Amino acid sequence: MKVEFAPLNIPLRRRLQTAAVVQWVFSFLALAQCCLAAFVLLCVSDWWILAALYAGWLYLDRDTPTSGGRRSHWVRSWTVWRYFRDYFPISLVKTVDLDPSHNYLFGFHPHGVLVAGGFGNFCTEASGFSKLFPGLTPYLLMLPFWFRVPFFREYIMCGGLVSSEKASASYLLSQQGGGNAAVVAVGGAPEALEARPGALTLQLLQRKGFIKLALKHGAWLVPVFSFGENELFDQMENPVGSTLRRVQERLQRVMGVALPLVHARGVFQYSFGLLPYRKPINTIVGRPIPVVQNPSPTKEDIEALHVLYIQGLTELFEENKDKYGIGGDKHLTFT
Repeated sequence: MKVEFAPLNIPLRRRLQTAAVVQWVFSFLALAQCCLAAFVLLCVSDWWILAALYAGWLYLDRDTPTSGGRRSHWVRSWTVWRYFRDYFPISLVKTVDLDPSHNYLFGFHPHGVLVAGGFGNFCTEASGFSKLFPGLTPYLLMLPFWFRVPFFREYIMCGGLVSSEKASASYLLSQQGGGNAAVVAVGGAPEALEARPGALTLQLLQRKGFIKLALKHGAWLVPVFSFGENELFDQMENPVGSTLRRVQERLQRVMGVALPLVHARGVFQYSFGLLPYRKPINTIVGRPIPVVQNPSPTKEDIEALHVLYIQGLTELFEENKDKYGIGGDKHLTFT
């Protein structure tokens, strides 16, 4: 394999963009393990009392990830996130104003490998969410496991990440006065196994829990499609039924997280590595679907709203696909 190296005369701005993405990839793939190792080392060191005090804090603070988290505007506004945004680049596009007197449930599609568009748009202020949607506070839901990792939990909560447990979403969507936007990557970990350039398959037909949640709390549904999300990594072929896919699905059921075998580019060369490609991500926030609160929705109620949501998401995709380089003969596939 021929290796294509990066030129030496790359502008400093682009080097800083790459550095910003390196730290982000490290945060997703290795920071939690480093934090856990640091806590263990602290426990067996002469400073074990600090570990004991922090363990007590973890117990007292155990409900915070399911009660809105503990966001930091300072962390969300770090300069590094602007370099992160410009690497791809990432943009957030508003189609209509959203009334901040309501609570909203944003359905984010597709999941992609690392939900780069979801993080850049809803966990930082780099793309200007607060200016585009004044009065709304976004919360990106993440697997509960990560909020049990010492130190790491504090960092991710600063960005507005909260647990994806049902109680967490219910807390956000039940707040009086509105103003909350819970963002759910509906396809979840299984959809990450389908993330590759050109993929337009969404796991949605059997995903109805978020619909029921919206009905129970009267939260308006907002379909969100992130064009370019699947273009960031190549993935080893893993067709359904293959040995690799069966192993990945088994690991996903046991661990709760998907393990797609992906590759893209490196820091100093463009031929292989775990850094995403520089491909634009355009995240389109669609028109809201009004939802009337129904504390005890029937199966028929859920199904009817689910159909409306799929229609809204399909319309959002079809109305915008030409702008972002997707041919007119390409359409979403739901499984």
